[in-house]
Amino acid sequence: MIRRFAERHPWWSAILGLAVLILLYLIFAIWPEWLVEAIGRKKIFLNALFNGITLGGLYFLVASGFTLIFGLMRNVNLAHGSLYLMGGYIGFFVADWTGLWLLAFPVAFLLVAMFGVILQLVVFRRMEGEDLRQTLVTIGISIVLADLMLWFFGGDFFNITPPGWLSGPMETGIITSQRVRSSGEVVTSTLTYPMVRIVIFLASVVIGIAMWLLLNRTRVGMLIRAGVDDRDMLSATGARIQLVFVGVFAFGAGLAGLAGVVGGTFQSIAPGEDIRFLLASLVVVIVGGMGSIPGAALGALIIGLAEQFGSVYFPTYAVVLTFLIMVLVLAFRPQGLLGRA
Repeated sequence: MIRRFAERHPWWSAILGLAVLILLYLIFAIWPEWLVEAIGRKKIFLNALFNGITLGGLYFLVASGFTLIFGLMRNVNLAHGSLYLMGGYIGFFVADWTGLWLLAFPVAFLLVAMFGVILQLVVFRRMEGEDLRQTLVTIGISIVLADLMLWFFGGDFFNITPPGWLSGPMETGIITSQRVRSSGEVVTSTLTYPMVRIVIFLASVVIGIAMWLLLNRTRVGMLIRAGVDDRDMLSATGARIQLVFVGVFAFGAGLAGLAGVVGGTFQSIAPGEDIRFLLASLVVVIVGGMGSIPGAALGALIIGLAEQFGSVYFPTYAVVLTFLIMVLVLAFRPQGLLGRA
């Protein structure tokens, strides 16, 4: 895949290769004084970089479910952010009542997936191909769900506490600064980073690879893609396309619930997070390309890094930076970076 891209886009490959080399230098090299004066302390830069990457992993979990429902199935589900918030609340109370952090993930996934099945059967099956009706109805559903969750859970912030073995920092071994004492001894400082963020990011990578393999290397994935392209023809072959689509919708909704548990562990769960993550999912899908799992991963990484670097180096314009990226992609590549033309 990489070789094919390099053959088709040699200039872009050279630019990306140079960018990777520069990034590796910024991560592993000991910064000279002029670089510290230009960018700031290396520790701040590395924290913004790793926070952006791990935030991108969270955005990917939310946006991958959104791109399955919106990009592949052509269902405009603007209640997707509410599914994220619902999963976060479910995960918090499961972890709080049982003391089992890992149990919160499957419970939130299953319960939100079941709610997704109800949405598919009651709402979307009755409005297939009617984008405007789907948009208006799901906006109404998201408002009702937000008010119900506010009434039931209140306006407090909830944070899901990970187990002790994930709570501490992890020593990365990356040198952030180096100084020489008067005695001639060289003292170095290394970067530590929360273990839970690294573990959850690696889990999001595994989920992304599994989703790509499912869609591109299995019979179920073939049915999904064929049903999106020509539903009537696939139905004529005897395939139970509606059952497949219900399963896909449930899986996408479950991913949003799973991401809610991750978000509650990363940051916190509170009213308003549903709108934030719905907008983030829209931006990620637009930047990466609708219906593309690798596109969702790339878009999530770009948006996560833009948010974190923007909040550190351009705090006044952090939000503007995110939407500027979306505008540039729409202007020069409307189908998204990895979307099909």
